[in-house]
Amino acid sequence: MRITSRRGTIVFFLCLGIGLVALAVALNVGWIILNWREGVLLFFGIIFFALIIAGMVVNTIFLVRELRRSEQHDSFINAVTHELKTPVASIRLHLETLQRRDLPEARKQEFYKIMLSDADRLTETVEQVLRAGRAGDRRAGREKAEVDFGQLVQDCLETIRTRHHLPPQAMRYEQALNNGNGVRVLGSPEDLRTAVSNVLENAVKYSGNHIDVAVRLETDDKRVLLKVKDEGVGIAQQDLKRIFKRFHRVGGRSLAHIKGTGLGLFIVRSIAKKHGGKAFAQSDGEGRGTTVTIELPRITSARTDA
Repeated sequence: MRITSRRGTIVFFLCLGIGLVALAVALNVGWIILNWREGVLLFFGIIFFALIIAGMVVNTIFLVRELRRSEQHDSFINAVTHELKTPVASIRLHLETLQRRDLPEARKQEFYKIMLSDADRLTETVEQVLRAGRAGDRRAGREKAEVDFGQLVQDCLETIRTRHHLPPQAMRYEQALNNGNGVRVLGSPEDLRTAVSNVLENAVKYSGNHIDVAVRLETDDKRVLLKVKDEGVGIAQQDLKRIFKRFHRVGGRSLAHIKGTGLGLFIVRSIAKKHGGKAFAQSDGEGRGTTVTIELPRITSARTDA
């Protein structure tokens, strides 16, 4: 209901802004027709008219953006609330069952495993929010060191495989290096691990039942490119840039079951920018998969030796 109300408010302000602009144009045109001989008045009238129109347009754009941001914020709060309440409720239910019933040991171990999984889910949600705050802080993550990016990617890949119980062929890794000096970048190992993990996690999450993810690391003399390609739900062209905004999530009823906070790719792009690089996505459309690329400056062998 709140989202519908917000959209109605956006439509109202758009119509109001358009109506005010049309009224101002009509009044000014009428004034020009009546006073076309008064050159000075005509000149200043046109200037003031332009200022009024510009003010109306800026005001309307600002209101619409604030309403959209507020709507995204509400969606984020709802998503985080769900991500926190669901595992808490699950842990409480299993604890109450263990307290009230005398269960066989095998059943108890199953309950312990479920509760640990729910606790991990809670921890991941909290850490995701904290990472978003850290990613938005330009002063954070200034401590940088040389990082073996190739090894870091492989470590993240193995972690994701283990977490989701995936066979090796579900997530394939390939390196395409232009020389044998390795892949080293200057940055924060913790932040870079977060960015790579988020991209890999998204690829698995949005792949659906058939997980087929290709991870490719490319280099040239100046850049390191990590490309993560999945064969999942894909992204519409109008959403390719929006997905890196804070709180934005790809919509559609078919994706309603996929949980998240809408912060993952925002964190990825923020970390890439902090390291002098960038992050972007490519997709041929819905149902055709997605390729997310992280581009970072590379440390050359000459710089490393220095």
